Amino acid sequence: MSNTNQGRTGLVLLACCVGQLLVVLDGTIMNVALPSIQSALRFDASTLPWVINAYLIPMAGLLLLAGRMADLFSRRGFFLAGVGLFTLASLAGGFAQNATTLIIARAAQGVGVALMSPATLTVLGTTFTEPAARAKAFGLWGAAGGSGGAIGVLAGGVVTDWLSWRWVLLLNVPVGIALFVVAAISIAPSAAPAGPRKLDVLGALSVTIGIAALVYGIAEGEREGWTSPVSVVSFAIAVVGIGLFLFDQAKLSSAPLMPLNVFRNRAVVAANVSMFCIGAAMAATFYFLTLLMQLVLGYSPLLTGLAYLPLSLAIFLGATAVAAQTSKLGERFTLVSGLGVSVLSLGWMSLAGARASYVIDLLGPCVLFGIGVGMILATTANLATASLPSSQQGLASGLLTTGQTVGGAAGLALLVAVANAGGGKSQIGDEMASGYSHAFLGAAGLLVAGLLAALTVPKASGAVTKDPARVVTHV
Repeated sequence: MSNTNQGRTGLVLLACCVGQLLVVLDGTIMNVALPSIQSALRFDASTLPWVINAYLIPMAGLLLLAGRMADLFSRRGFFLAGVGLFTLASLAGGFAQNATTLIIARAAQGVGVALMSPATLTVLGTTFTEPAARAKAFGLWGAAGGSGGAIGVLAGGVVTDWLSWRWVLLLNVPVGIALFVVAAISIAPSAAPAGPRKLDVLGALSVTIGIAALVYGIAEGEREGWTSPVSVVSFAIAVVGIGLFLFDQAKLSSAPLMPLNVFRNRAVVAANVSMFCIGAAMAATFYFLTLLMQLVLGYSPLLTGLAYLPLSLAIFLGATAVAAQTSKLGERFTLVSGLGVSVLSLGWMSLAGARASYVIDLLGPCVLFGIGVGMILATTANLATASLPSSQQGLASGLLTTGQTVGGAAGLALLVAVANAGGGKSQIGDEMASGYSHAFLGAAGLLVAGLLAALTVPKASGAVTKDPARVVTHV
Protein backbone atom coordinates (compact mmCIF):
# COMPACT_ATOMS: atom_id res chain seq x y z
CA MET A 1 0.00 0.00 0.00
CA SER A 2 1.38 3.45 -0.92
CA ASN A 3 2.07 6.12 1.68
CA THR A 4 -0.78 8.18 0.20
CA ASN A 5 -3.26 5.32 0.58
CA GLN A 6 -2.00 4.55 4.07
CA GLY A 7 -2.47 8.18 5.04
CA ARG A 8 -5.99 8.26 3.61
CA THR A 9 -7.06 5.03 5.31
CA GLY A 10 -5.57 6.30 8.56
CA LEU A 11 -7.75 9.39 8.32
CA VAL A 12 -10.79 7.23 7.52
CA LEU A 13 -10.09 5.18 10.64
CA LEU A 14 -9.67 8.36 12.69
CA ALA A 15 -12.93 9.83 11.39
CA CYS A 16 -14.93 6.65 12.07
CA CYS A 17 -13.52 6.18 15.57
CA VAL A 18 -14.05 9.83 16.56
CA GLY A 19 -17.58 9.67 15.13
CA GLN A 20 -18.41 6.58 17.17
CA LEU A 21 -16.82 8.11 20.27
CA LEU A 22 -19.08 11.16 19.91
CA VAL A 23 -22.15 8.95 19.46
CA VAL A 24 -21.60 6.98 22.65
CA LEU A 25 -20.16 9.84 24.71
CA ASP A 26 -23.17 12.05 24.02
CA GLY A 27 -25.47 9.34 25.30
CA THR A 28 -23.92 9.47 28.80
CA ILE A 29 -22.45 12.94 29.24
CA MET A 30 -25.89 14.56 29.47
CA ASN A 31 -26.90 12.40 32.44
CA VAL A 32 -24.38 14.13 34.69
CA ALA A 33 -25.58 17.58 33.59
CA LEU A 34 -29.32 16.93 34.12
CA PRO A 35 -29.61 18.57 37.57
CA SER A 36 -27.95 21.76 36.27
CA ILE A 37 -30.14 21.76 33.16
CA GLN A 38 -33.27 21.31 35.24
CA SER A 39 -32.40 24.33 37.37
CA ALA A 40 -31.29 26.58 34.50
CA LEU A 41 -34.16 25.95 32.07
CA ARG A 42 -36.89 25.24 34.65
CA PHE A 43 -37.70 21.69 33.64
CA ASP A 44 -40.14 19.91 35.92
CA ALA A 45 -39.94 16.26 36.90
CA SER A 46 -42.25 15.17 34.08
CA THR A 47 -40.38 16.95 31.26
CA LEU A 48 -36.75 16.46 32.35
CA PRO A 49 -36.56 12.85 31.04
CA TRP A 50 -37.23 14.26 27.55
CA VAL A 51 -33.69 15.66 27.49
CA ILE A 52 -32.67 12.00 27.16
CA ASN A 53 -35.74 10.55 25.41
CA ALA A 54 -35.81 13.21 22.67
CA TYR A 55 -32.34 12.03 21.68
CA LEU A 56 -32.86 8.31 22.16
CA ILE A 57 -36.19 7.77 20.39
CA PRO A 58 -35.39 9.20 16.91
CA MET A 59 -31.92 7.66 17.05
CA ALA A 60 -33.24 4.17 17.78
CA GLY A 61 -36.07 4.49 15.26
CA LEU A 62 -33.87 5.61 12.37
CA LEU A 63 -30.68 3.54 12.78
CA LEU A 64 -31.76 0.58 10.66
CA LEU A 65 -33.30 2.76 7.95
CA ALA A 66 -30.28 5.07 7.82
CA GLY A 67 -27.86 2.16 7.55
CA ARG A 68 -29.77 0.66 4.63
CA MET A 69 -30.16 4.01 2.87
CA ALA A 70 -26.41 4.51 3.13
CA ASP A 71 -26.03 1.22 1.20
CA LEU A 72 -28.45 2.38 -1.48
CA PHE A 73 -27.33 5.97 -1.91
CA SER A 74 -24.09 7.23 -0.33
CA ARG A 75 -22.21 6.09 2.77
CA ARG A 76 -19.99 9.15 2.63
CA GLY A 77 -22.99 11.44 2.16
CA PHE A 78 -24.87 9.99 5.12
CA PHE A 79 -21.79 10.20 7.34
CA LEU A 80 -21.25 13.87 6.46
CA ALA A 81 -24.94 14.69 6.80
CA GLY A 82 -25.04 13.07 10.22
CA VAL A 83 -21.94 14.90 11.45
CA GLY A 84 -23.24 18.21 10.10
CA LEU A 85 -26.69 17.86 11.66
CA PHE A 86 -25.25 16.68 14.98
CA THR A 87 -22.86 19.65 15.11
CA LEU A 88 -25.53 22.24 14.27
CA ALA A 89 -27.95 20.70 16.79
CA SER A 90 -25.25 20.78 19.48
CA LEU A 91 -24.71 24.48 18.77
CA ALA A 92 -28.45 25.18 19.01
CA GLY A 93 -28.77 23.17 22.21
CA GLY A 94 -25.81 24.89 23.81
CA PHE A 95 -27.48 28.28 23.34
CA ALA A 96 -31.01 27.09 24.23
CA GLN A 97 -32.91 29.56 26.40
CA ASN A 98 -35.86 27.36 27.23
CA ALA A 99 -36.80 23.70 27.64
CA THR A 100 -38.58 23.40 24.29
CA THR A 101 -35.57 24.59 22.30
CA LEU A 102 -33.26 22.17 24.08
CA ILE A 103 -35.61 19.22 23.49
CA ILE A 104 -35.87 20.04 19.76
CA ALA A 105 -32.08 20.33 19.56
CA ARG A 106 -31.66 16.97 21.31
CA ALA A 107 -34.09 15.35 18.85
CA ALA A 108 -32.05 16.76 15.95
CA GLN A 109 -28.90 15.38 17.59
CA GLY A 110 -30.57 11.97 17.70
CA VAL A 111 -31.36 12.11 13.98
CA GLY A 112 -27.79 13.15 13.24
CA VAL A 113 -26.42 10.26 15.27
CA ALA A 114 -28.76 7.82 13.46
CA LEU A 115 -27.28 8.95 10.14
CA MET A 116 -23.69 8.91 11.41
CA SER A 117 -23.44 5.83 13.63
CA PRO A 118 -24.12 2.99 11.14
CA ALA A 119 -22.06 4.88 8.54
CA THR A 120 -18.96 4.74 10.76
CA LEU A 121 -19.10 0.95 10.78
CA THR A 122 -20.08 0.70 7.12
CA VAL A 123 -17.23 2.92 5.93
CA LEU A 124 -14.74 0.87 7.98
CA GLY A 125 -16.11 -2.40 6.60
CA THR A 126 -15.76 -1.28 2.99
CA THR A 127 -12.38 0.43 3.46
CA PHE A 128 -10.57 -2.32 5.38
CA THR A 129 -11.12 -5.65 3.65
CA GLU A 130 -7.85 -7.47 4.44
CA PRO A 131 -8.57 -9.61 7.55
CA ALA A 132 -5.72 -8.39 9.79
CA ALA A 133 -6.24 -4.71 8.95
CA ARG A 134 -9.99 -5.13 9.31
CA ALA A 135 -9.64 -6.70 12.75
CA LYS A 136 -7.37 -3.86 13.89
CA ALA A 137 -9.78 -1.22 12.54
CA PHE A 138 -12.79 -2.79 14.22
CA GLY A 139 -10.80 -3.17 17.43
CA LEU A 140 -10.09 0.56 17.53
CA TRP A 141 -13.73 1.33 16.61
CA GLY A 142 -14.91 -0.88 19.47
CA ALA A 143 -12.42 0.75 21.84
CA ALA A 144 -13.67 4.22 20.91
CA GLY A 145 -17.32 3.29 21.31
CA GLY A 146 -16.85 1.32 24.49
CA SER A 147 -14.71 3.96 26.17
CA GLY A 148 -17.12 6.73 25.19
CA GLY A 149 -19.67 5.83 27.83
CA ALA A 150 -17.18 5.98 30.69
CA ILE A 151 -15.44 9.06 29.30
CA GLY A 152 -18.85 10.75 29.12
CA VAL A 153 -19.32 10.33 32.87
CA LEU A 154 -15.92 11.94 33.53
CA ALA A 155 -16.37 14.70 30.97
CA GLY A 156 -19.85 15.50 32.24
CA GLY A 157 -18.58 15.91 35.78
CA VAL A 158 -15.58 18.05 34.78
CA VAL A 159 -17.47 20.31 32.37
CA THR A 160 -20.50 20.78 34.62
CA ASP A 161 -18.40 21.51 37.73
CA TRP A 162 -15.79 23.76 36.10
CA LEU A 163 -17.67 25.43 33.22
CA SER A 164 -21.41 25.12 32.60
CA TRP A 165 -23.87 22.51 31.42
CA ARG A 166 -23.96 24.39 28.09
CA TRP A 167 -20.41 23.29 27.32
CA VAL A 168 -21.53 19.67 27.44
CA LEU A 169 -23.15 20.51 24.08
CA LEU A 170 -20.91 23.29 22.80
CA LEU A 171 -17.73 21.21 23.00
CA ASN A 172 -19.23 19.02 20.26
CA VAL A 173 -19.05 21.95 17.83
CA PRO A 174 -15.27 22.27 17.22
CA VAL A 175 -14.92 18.48 17.30
CA GLY A 176 -17.78 18.11 14.82
CA ILE A 177 -16.32 20.70 12.45
CA ALA A 178 -12.91 19.02 12.50
CA LEU A 179 -14.54 15.60 12.01
CA PHE A 180 -16.55 16.88 9.03
CA VAL A 181 -13.40 18.21 7.34
CA VAL A 182 -11.39 15.02 7.93
CA ALA A 183 -14.25 12.82 6.70
CA ALA A 184 -14.85 14.95 3.60
CA ILE A 185 -11.16 14.72 2.68
CA SER A 186 -10.55 11.06 3.42
CA ILE A 187 -13.74 9.05 2.75
CA ALA A 188 -14.04 8.20 -0.92
CA PRO A 189 -17.49 8.23 -2.57
CA SER A 190 -18.92 4.72 -2.73
CA ALA A 191 -19.57 3.07 -6.06
CA ALA A 192 -23.19 3.04 -7.20
CA PRO A 193 -24.86 -0.28 -6.27
CA ALA A 194 -25.80 -2.68 -9.02
CA GLY A 195 -29.43 -2.62 -10.05
CA PRO A 196 -32.12 -0.03 -9.31
CA ARG A 197 -31.87 1.92 -6.05
CA LYS A 198 -35.41 1.37 -4.79
CA LEU A 199 -36.40 2.25 -1.26
CA ASP A 200 -38.97 0.03 0.46
CA VAL A 201 -41.23 2.84 1.72
CA LEU A 202 -43.65 0.62 3.65
CA GLY A 203 -40.76 -1.18 5.32
CA ALA A 204 -39.01 2.10 6.13
CA LEU A 205 -42.09 3.66 7.74
CA SER A 206 -43.19 0.56 9.65
CA VAL A 207 -39.77 -0.26 11.15
CA THR A 208 -39.06 3.36 12.08
CA ILE A 209 -42.43 3.82 13.79
CA GLY A 210 -42.28 0.38 15.40
CA ILE A 211 -38.83 0.74 16.96
CA ALA A 212 -39.42 4.34 18.03
CA ALA A 213 -42.69 3.30 19.70
CA LEU A 214 -40.95 0.39 21.41
CA VAL A 215 -38.23 2.62 22.90
CA TYR A 216 -40.80 5.26 23.90
CA GLY A 217 -42.92 2.60 25.57
CA ILE A 218 -39.93 1.30 27.50
CA ALA A 219 -38.99 4.81 28.65
CA GLU A 220 -42.54 5.69 29.69
CA GLY A 221 -43.14 2.28 31.24
CA GLU A 222 -40.16 2.73 33.53
CA ARG A 223 -41.42 6.18 34.58
CA GLU A 224 -45.22 5.86 34.55
CA GLY A 225 -45.70 2.13 35.02
CA TRP A 226 -45.92 -0.74 32.55
CA THR A 227 -49.72 -0.80 32.54
CA SER A 228 -50.16 2.95 32.07
CA PRO A 229 -52.23 3.89 28.99
CA VAL A 230 -49.31 5.54 27.21
CA SER A 231 -47.11 2.46 27.68
CA VAL A 232 -49.78 0.03 26.54
CA VAL A 233 -50.58 2.10 23.43
CA SER A 234 -46.87 2.50 22.61
CA PHE A 235 -46.24 -1.24 22.86
CA ALA A 236 -49.31 -1.95 20.72
CA ILE A 237 -48.02 0.42 18.03
CA ALA A 238 -44.61 -1.24 18.28
CA VAL A 239 -46.06 -4.72 17.81
CA VAL A 240 -48.12 -3.62 14.80
CA GLY A 241 -45.25 -1.65 13.25
CA ILE A 242 -42.59 -4.33 13.66
CA GLY A 243 -45.05 -7.08 12.66
CA LEU A 244 -46.01 -5.20 9.50
CA PHE A 245 -42.33 -4.63 8.74
CA LEU A 246 -41.51 -8.33 8.99
CA PHE A 247 -44.53 -9.28 6.85
CA ASP A 248 -43.52 -6.69 4.25
CA GLN A 249 -39.96 -8.00 4.17
CA ALA A 250 -41.06 -11.62 3.83
CA LYS A 251 -44.06 -11.33 1.49
CA LEU A 252 -44.69 -7.90 -0.03
CA SER A 253 -41.55 -6.00 -0.89
CA SER A 254 -39.69 -6.64 -4.13
CA ALA A 255 -36.67 -4.77 -2.73
CA PRO A 256 -36.79 -5.39 1.04
CA LEU A 257 -35.10 -2.99 3.41
CA MET A 258 -33.78 -5.94 5.43
CA PRO A 259 -33.57 -9.18 3.41
CA LEU A 260 -34.46 -11.84 5.97
CA ASN A 261 -31.93 -14.29 4.54
CA VAL A 262 -29.21 -12.46 6.48
CA PHE A 263 -30.51 -14.31 9.54
CA ARG A 264 -29.46 -17.62 8.01
CA ASN A 265 -25.93 -16.53 8.86
CA ARG A 266 -25.22 -17.84 12.35
CA ALA A 267 -22.35 -15.41 12.86
CA VAL A 268 -24.60 -12.43 12.12
CA VAL A 269 -27.32 -13.69 14.48
CA ALA A 270 -24.84 -14.41 17.28
CA ALA A 271 -23.19 -11.01 16.88
CA ASN A 272 -26.51 -9.18 17.10
CA VAL A 273 -27.77 -11.16 20.09
CA SER A 274 -24.46 -10.56 21.86
CA MET A 275 -24.58 -6.85 21.05
CA PHE A 276 -28.13 -6.59 22.37
CA CYS A 277 -27.01 -8.23 25.61
CA ILE A 278 -23.85 -6.14 26.04
CA GLY A 279 -25.87 -2.99 25.26
CA ALA A 280 -28.25 -3.93 28.08
CA ALA A 281 -25.44 -4.84 30.49
CA MET A 282 -23.37 -1.71 29.79
CA ALA A 283 -26.28 0.69 30.20
CA ALA A 284 -27.30 -0.92 33.48
CA THR A 285 -23.76 -1.23 34.83
CA PHE A 286 -22.85 2.40 34.16
CA TYR A 287 -26.16 3.53 35.67
CA PHE A 288 -25.99 1.49 38.87
CA LEU A 289 -22.25 1.87 39.35
CA THR A 290 -22.73 5.65 39.22
CA LEU A 291 -25.57 5.44 41.76
CA LEU A 292 -23.49 3.21 44.02
CA MET A 293 -20.58 5.64 43.96
CA GLN A 294 -22.61 8.82 44.42
CA LEU A 295 -25.63 7.86 46.54
CA VAL A 296 -24.11 5.11 48.68
CA LEU A 297 -20.38 5.85 48.83
CA GLY A 298 -20.74 9.64 48.67
CA TYR A 299 -18.51 10.36 45.67
CA SER A 300 -18.84 13.74 43.94
CA PRO A 301 -19.64 13.81 40.19
CA LEU A 302 -16.00 14.65 39.45
CA LEU A 303 -14.64 11.87 41.67
CA THR A 304 -17.12 9.45 40.09
CA GLY A 305 -15.83 10.41 36.65
CA LEU A 306 -12.23 9.87 37.74
CA ALA A 307 -13.19 6.47 39.14
CA TYR A 308 -14.31 5.48 35.63
CA LEU A 309 -10.90 6.16 34.09
CA PRO A 310 -9.47 2.66 34.70
CA LEU A 311 -12.62 1.16 33.15
CA SER A 312 -12.23 3.33 30.05
CA LEU A 313 -8.58 2.39 29.69
CA ALA A 314 -9.41 -1.29 30.15
CA ILE A 315 -12.02 -1.15 27.37
CA PHE A 316 -9.45 0.41 25.04
CA LEU A 317 -6.80 -2.16 25.92
CA GLY A 318 -9.23 -5.07 25.69
CA ALA A 319 -10.45 -4.04 22.24
CA THR A 320 -7.05 -3.26 20.74
CA ALA A 321 -5.31 -6.29 22.23
CA VAL A 322 -7.93 -8.74 21.01
CA ALA A 323 -7.89 -7.17 17.54
CA ALA A 324 -4.25 -8.13 17.12
CA GLN A 325 -4.97 -11.76 18.08
CA THR A 326 -8.39 -12.38 16.52
CA SER A 327 -7.02 -13.98 13.36
CA LYS A 328 -5.10 -16.48 15.51
CA LEU A 329 -7.69 -17.18 18.19
CA GLY A 330 -10.86 -16.91 16.09
CA GLU A 331 -13.96 -14.82 16.65
CA ARG A 332 -15.87 -17.46 18.58
CA PHE A 333 -13.11 -17.88 21.14
CA THR A 334 -12.60 -14.14 21.65
CA LEU A 335 -16.34 -13.39 21.87
CA VAL A 336 -17.03 -16.23 24.32
CA SER A 337 -13.98 -15.23 26.37
CA GLY A 338 -15.03 -11.57 26.48
CA LEU A 339 -18.54 -12.47 27.59
CA GLY A 340 -17.20 -14.89 30.19
CA VAL A 341 -14.82 -12.28 31.62
CA SER A 342 -17.67 -9.73 31.78
CA VAL A 343 -19.96 -12.17 33.59
CA LEU A 344 -17.27 -12.83 36.21
CA SER A 345 -16.60 -9.12 36.66
CA LEU A 346 -20.28 -8.33 37.31
CA GLY A 347 -20.49 -11.16 39.82
CA TRP A 348 -17.48 -9.64 41.59
CA MET A 349 -18.99 -6.13 41.39
CA SER A 350 -22.21 -7.37 43.01
CA LEU A 351 -20.26 -8.00 46.22
CA ALA A 352 -19.63 -4.28 46.77
CA GLY A 353 -21.61 -3.04 49.76
CA ALA A 354 -22.30 0.24 51.51
CA ARG A 355 -18.79 0.37 52.98
CA ALA A 356 -16.96 -0.68 49.82
CA SER A 357 -13.45 0.60 49.15
CA TYR A 358 -12.74 1.67 45.59
CA VAL A 359 -9.28 0.10 45.45
CA ILE A 360 -10.25 -3.16 47.12
CA ASP A 361 -13.86 -3.68 45.99
CA LEU A 362 -14.45 -1.74 42.75
CA LEU A 363 -11.19 -1.24 40.87
CA GLY A 364 -10.70 -4.93 40.07
CA PRO A 365 -14.20 -5.64 38.72
CA CYS A 366 -14.21 -2.34 36.79
CA VAL A 367 -10.96 -3.22 35.01
CA LEU A 368 -12.12 -6.78 34.35
CA PHE A 369 -15.46 -5.56 33.01
CA GLY A 370 -13.69 -3.07 30.74
CA ILE A 371 -11.43 -5.75 29.28
CA GLY A 372 -14.42 -8.00 28.59
CA VAL A 373 -16.46 -5.20 27.01
CA GLY A 374 -13.56 -4.25 24.76
CA MET A 375 -13.21 -7.83 23.56
CA ILE A 376 -16.93 -8.11 22.88
CA LEU A 377 -17.32 -4.83 20.99
CA ALA A 378 -14.32 -5.42 18.76
CA THR A 379 -15.44 -8.94 17.88
CA THR A 380 -19.17 -8.38 17.37
CA ALA A 381 -18.59 -5.50 14.95
CA ASN A 382 -16.38 -7.69 12.77
CA LEU A 383 -18.67 -10.71 13.02
CA ALA A 384 -21.79 -8.76 12.10
CA THR A 385 -20.32 -7.40 8.88
CA ALA A 386 -17.45 -9.58 7.65
CA SER A 387 -19.41 -12.30 5.88
CA LEU A 388 -22.00 -10.01 4.27
CA PRO A 389 -21.44 -8.40 0.86
CA SER A 390 -20.48 -4.76 0.51
CA SER A 391 -24.01 -3.93 -0.67
CA GLN A 392 -25.34 -4.95 2.78
CA GLN A 393 -22.72 -3.37 5.05
CA GLY A 394 -25.03 -0.49 5.98
CA LEU A 395 -27.83 -2.92 6.77
CA ALA A 396 -25.51 -4.95 9.00
CA SER A 397 -24.28 -1.82 10.76
CA GLY A 398 -27.77 -0.43 11.28
CA LEU A 399 -29.02 -3.75 12.61
CA LEU A 400 -26.12 -4.02 15.07
CA THR A 401 -26.41 -0.47 16.40
CA THR A 402 -30.20 -0.75 16.65
CA GLY A 403 -29.82 -3.88 18.75
CA GLN A 404 -27.34 -2.18 21.05
CA THR A 405 -29.59 0.86 21.49
CA VAL A 406 -32.80 -1.08 22.10
CA GLY A 407 -30.89 -3.47 24.35
CA GLY A 408 -29.65 -0.56 26.42
CA ALA A 409 -33.16 0.87 26.87
CA ALA A 410 -34.79 -2.48 27.61
CA GLY A 411 -32.00 -3.77 29.84
CA LEU A 412 -31.93 -0.64 31.96
CA ALA A 413 -35.72 -0.64 32.40
CA LEU A 414 -35.70 -4.33 33.38
CA LEU A 415 -32.83 -4.01 35.83
CA VAL A 416 -34.22 -0.85 37.43
CA ALA A 417 -37.23 -2.98 38.35
CA VAL A 418 -34.91 -5.71 39.66
CA ALA A 419 -32.93 -3.21 41.73
CA ASN A 420 -36.04 -1.57 43.16
CA ALA A 421 -37.42 -4.95 44.18
CA GLY A 422 -34.15 -5.67 45.96
CA GLY A 423 -34.07 -2.41 47.94
CA GLY A 424 -32.79 0.11 45.42
CA LYS A 425 -35.61 2.59 46.16
CA SER A 426 -34.64 2.82 49.83
CA GLN A 427 -32.78 5.75 51.37
CA ILE A 428 -30.67 3.43 53.54
CA GLY A 429 -27.18 2.74 52.19
CA ASP A 430 -27.10 -1.01 52.89
CA GLU A 431 -30.48 -1.54 51.26
CA MET A 432 -29.61 0.56 48.19
CA ALA A 433 -26.35 -1.36 47.76
CA SER A 434 -28.30 -4.62 47.99
CA GLY A 435 -30.66 -3.47 45.23
CA TYR A 436 -27.76 -2.46 43.01
CA SER A 437 -26.13 -5.83 43.69
CA HIS A 438 -29.24 -7.54 42.33
CA ALA A 439 -29.00 -5.36 39.21
CA PHE A 440 -25.35 -6.30 38.63
CA LEU A 441 -26.26 -9.98 38.90
CA GLY A 442 -29.15 -9.42 36.49
CA ALA A 443 -26.75 -7.83 34.00
CA ALA A 444 -24.50 -10.86 34.37
CA GLY A 445 -27.48 -13.07 33.57
CA LEU A 446 -28.14 -11.13 30.36
CA LEU A 447 -24.52 -11.67 29.33
CA VAL A 448 -24.89 -15.40 29.93
CA ALA A 449 -27.62 -15.35 27.27
CA GLY A 450 -25.19 -13.59 24.94
CA LEU A 451 -22.54 -16.19 25.74
CA LEU A 452 -24.89 -19.01 24.77
CA ALA A 453 -25.53 -17.25 21.45
CA ALA A 454 -21.79 -16.79 20.91
CA LEU A 455 -21.25 -20.54 21.21
CA THR A 456 -23.18 -20.95 17.92
CA VAL A 457 -20.64 -18.92 15.93
CA PRO A 458 -19.01 -21.14 13.27
CA LYS A 459 -15.27 -21.52 13.66
CA ALA A 460 -14.51 -20.03 10.24
CA SER A 461 -16.86 -17.07 10.55
CA GLY A 462 -14.53 -14.17 10.08
CA ALA A 463 -13.60 -14.38 6.44
CA VAL A 464 -14.57 -11.39 4.40
CA THR A 465 -16.96 -12.19 1.59
CA LYS A 466 -15.15 -12.33 -1.72
CA ASP A 467 -18.21 -12.29 -3.95
CA PRO A 468 -19.99 -8.98 -3.43
CA ALA A 469 -23.27 -10.34 -4.75
CA ARG A 470 -23.43 -13.33 -2.45
CA VAL A 471 -24.38 -13.66 1.18
CA VAL A 472 -22.36 -16.32 2.98
CA THR A 473 -24.73 -18.44 5.02
CA HIS A 474 -24.24 -21.08 7.69
CA VAL A 475 -27.33 -23.21 7.69
